[in-house]
Amino acid sequence: MLNWKKRTRDAQDQVNDSVDDVKSYLGGIWFSRTVLTVVVVYLLATIIIGWYWSQEPDFFSVQEHTQHAAEKAQRPIVTGYTTVETLKQVASTLLDKPGGYLTNDISPPGIWLDNMPSWEYGVLIQMRDLSRALRKDFARSQSQSAEDADLAKAEPRFNFDNKSWVLPATEDEYRLGIKSLERYLNRLSDPEKTNTQFYARADNLNNWLGDVATRLGSLSQRLSASVGKARLNIEINKDSSTQDDAAPVTAVAAAQSGKDAFEEVIKTPWLQIDNVFYEARGQAWALSHFLRAIEIDFADVIAKKNATVSVRQIIRELEAAQESLWSPMILNGDGYGVLANHSLVMANYISRANAAIIELRQLLSQG
Repeated sequence: MLNWKKRTRDAQDQVNDSVDDVKSYLGGIWFSRTVLTVVVVYLLATIIIGWYWSQEPDFFSVQEHTQHAAEKAQRPIVTGYTTVETLKQVASTLLDKPGGYLTNDISPPGIWLDNMPSWEYGVLIQMRDLSRALRKDFARSQSQSAEDADLAKAEPRFNFDNKSWVLPATEDEYRLGIKSLERYLNRLSDPEKTNTQFYARADNLNNWLGDVATRLGSLSQRLSASVGKARLNIEINKDSSTQDDAAPVTAVAAAQSGKDAFEEVIKTPWLQIDNVFYEARGQAWALSHFLRAIEIDFADVIAKKNATVSVRQIIRELEAAQESLWSPMILNGDGYGVLANHSLVMANYISRANAAIIELRQLLSQG
């Protein structure tokens, strides 16, 4: 009888242990599935948010925005107002677009994105060049004139490190630059502030366009290098007192020196092709707005030089570079192959805009 009771208890204990094991197993499965579900939902959410943040801002009407901003601030629109207000709006768009400024993000999904940060860098390049032109040329009557105090503050703000996350954050510096532009606008539109001017002259415009042409020329070369470009170079040793390394020289110099030239292939790394492409789109987006503002503020100068059509043609080429991209990724087809090469298409628009700018500069330099 005692043995029977003992066996019964042992069997009951075994059953209880088995039930506990099953509960523990099921609990483990439930926990694992919960964690997996949370991770999947998080990844899907970040992918959707990242896609939304990667959408490039639309064009805005430069003239309409300027009129609305002037009416809101109750200020008259004077010469130079449109250019400075457009620079302000482009900078604000860079900071306030969906997702905000992404280049210095340190958390998902911003840290995973590279196309939009490249676009932001392209916009920033044109912002820096225009803010420099404002300080150096547009707001000064001659080379010996004193520079405007607020513009002298705005330029270094926009040239601040574009990847700084904190202490100070990049966004904070750029917003200070926008405030400096706002103060300059307040004085520019005030008829009593006679010492604040915007000089819409052909030489000032020509100087800025020179910087633009240099930027676009370099950008066109980088885009064209997506398929590789062979270049003949020669290594000539320079005087050791100036520089010890060898410097590449053109094929013409090679022929004149009597030395053999070697072929050097320049090609953009595959992982960098999309970055160069989106940087070009960012520069084209910002520059098209700046040129529309220049067309208004420099209307008399451009008309006297019969250059109105040239300016509009440049804007048309830059806006064509902003057409919708229907491919899910930047393709890099070779030559006349089956696949498209988006970089070469972009290079075509940039090169044509650059050629038109060179012609425009010639018109402006003529008497």
